[in-house]
Amino acid sequence: MLKAWLFGFGILFVLAEFSIWLQQFILPLPIYIFAGAFLAIASNYERGLMALFRQEDSTSEVLKQTATLIERSQEIEPSEQQSTIALEERVAKQPS
Repeated sequence: MLKAWLFGFGILFVLAEFSIWLQQFILPLPIYIFAGAFLAIASNYERGLMALFRQEDSTSEVLKQTATLIERSQEIEPSEQQSTIALEERVAKQPS
C-alpha cells in the first residue's frame, strides 16, 4: 500500500513540475511559421502539391458581380431622390 501512495505522489509531483515548466516554455517565431506551413501542406495533401502551384482554367466557377437598384422613393428625402435619379441617368447612359 505504501508503494502505491509513493507512486501516486511521484506521478502527481512530476505532472505538477511539468505543468510549471510548460507554462514558461516559449517557442521561437520561425518554428511557428514552419508549423503553419506544414499544416497548410498537410491539409491540401489530397489535392497534390503541384495543384497548389498550377492554375486551373475553371470557367464554370467564374464569379459575376451584379448590382441592383432597389426603389425606395417613399423613404428617400427629395434632395437625395434627385441625386439618385441623376445617378440612375448616368448609369443608363453608359454603354454596356
